[in-house]
Amino acid sequence: MDLIEAMRSQPANRYYKPDPVPTEVFHRAMDNARFGPQGGNRQPVRFLIVTDPAKKAQLAEWYWIPWSAYYEQAIAAGEAMQAESGDVMATKAVMTKASMVAANDFAENFANHPAIIVACADLAETHPTDTDLGRLSIVGGGSVYPIVQNLCLALRNEGVATTFTTLLCLFEPQVKELLGIPEELATAAHIVAGYPAKPFPTKLTRHPVEEIAFLDSFDNPLTI
Repeated sequence: MDLIEAMRSQPANRYYKPDPVPTEVFHRAMDNARFGPQGGNRQPVRFLIVTDPAKKAQLAEWYWIPWSAYYEQAIAAGEAMQAESGDVMATKAVMTKASMVAANDFAENFANHPAIIVACADLAETHPTDTDLGRLSIVGGGSVYPIVQNLCLALRNEGVATTFTTLLCLFEPQVKELLGIPEELATAAHIVAGYPAKPFPTKLTRHPVEEIAFLDSFDNPLTI
């Protein structure tokens, strides 16, 4: 499919068909995703595709712990916003609540999703240059997440939907033990993958270019 179409119609998918994704589909997607940029061409990323029902059930149990706490707080905040705001903000609150309900259904059915891909990284093969800046280091992810996004786009090209999540990284020691992940690898993300139960959207909601891109100075939005 067209690259731009794929980029603009790749949501966090919440509902999946039970059909398994064939091994050859994953292989083609991985074959294309591996060309993503990475520092020094060190190629630190590894993927583990989990389809075993018992292992997915355990991952789902761990996923539910942080998700359920976040969900309860988010719903309460959304209801308060809807009660106190005007019509426009109330509509926004309703939309937010609807998306949160869908995300909660996704979490409740986590064990039933066709595949959960664990994206791992050999941190010794990344080269973060921001470790001494007195803030959270993020540069090392530049050798990891472009390839992960490539995989999501490659799967979209195959008609496979995905959802990117990092909640299970809270349980990295347990996940590594459950799945036999080598000690030198860190878990960077988990990608749920499967055929979507609903059609892919034709339009996603994002901030306009003028709010996220600037020319020479942050007081000069990029416009045409």
